[in-house]
Amino acid sequence: MPAESLLVIGLQSDLVWRDPEANLRHFDGLLETLSEEPCDLVVLPEMFTTGFSWPPVDPKEGSDAVLHWMEQWADRLNAAVIGSVACRDSEGEARNRCWFVPPSSEGTATHYDKRHLFTLAGEHEHFKAGEERVEVEFRGFRILLQVCYDLRFPVFVRNDRTPPYDLAVYVANWPEKRSAAWRTLLQARAIENQCFVVGINRSGTDGNGHAYAGDSMIVDFAGDLLDDAGGNGQATTLQATLSRTEMVDFRKKLPFLEDADRRKA
Repeated sequence: MPAESLLVIGLQSDLVWRDPEANLRHFDGLLETLSEEPCDLVVLPEMFTTGFSWPPVDPKEGSDAVLHWMEQWADRLNAAVIGSVACRDSEGEARNRCWFVPPSSEGTATHYDKRHLFTLAGEHEHFKAGEERVEVEFRGFRILLQVCYDLRFPVFVRNDRTPPYDLAVYVANWPEKRSAAWRTLLQARAIENQCFVVGINRSGTDGNGHAYAGDSMIVDFAGDLLDDAGGNGQATTLQATLSRTEMVDFRKKLPFLEDADRRKA
């Protein structure tokens, strides 16, 4: 039987510009505070080791160090850890790669490479786009992995598969000047796909002078806010328990997914 609920924690945080060691130390401190309480899923921002920048910068320990760090924390917290990093694939191509890392007792790491690269900032000139939509199963929930700019493209995430996914996770470096779009689209993705949506953004100001208000949110299947960081640009922790039973009951009562257009790709 699917799990009844999933306890999700999101870490909205400022990021040290292009300094993996400093960022990993910072998140060590934040994750340490979670180690005494049970949770199921911890979500970090997009490019949480460097900020939104290129080319990729590996920690001094090597290219596998970030994934190893995520695996250690997943085991220690007994929870899956999600976050994206700028890295290179096995062929040397730069990727904006979102990792889903469960505890080792529940599987191995899975990744999604960002499909929609942010051409306005030139991301497409430095990274290779992913091609496949990636969904993972974890503790009874089907989870869709997404990164930042993907949020603007609803066809790619259309919830028309059998079974439909239960939760879409967006990790982001979404700038303050477009906060209204971020907030609106997170709720729209939840409403149109009748799923939970977790959107975890960074805060602070990056090395290019772009400000980030945060506005991280956890949204339910009806578009209602379960937790909201607000737009004050401060670091904060979000938390919500997602009830799969309530979501399934809502879908049965209002079976809009049955009338949805089918995805073509």
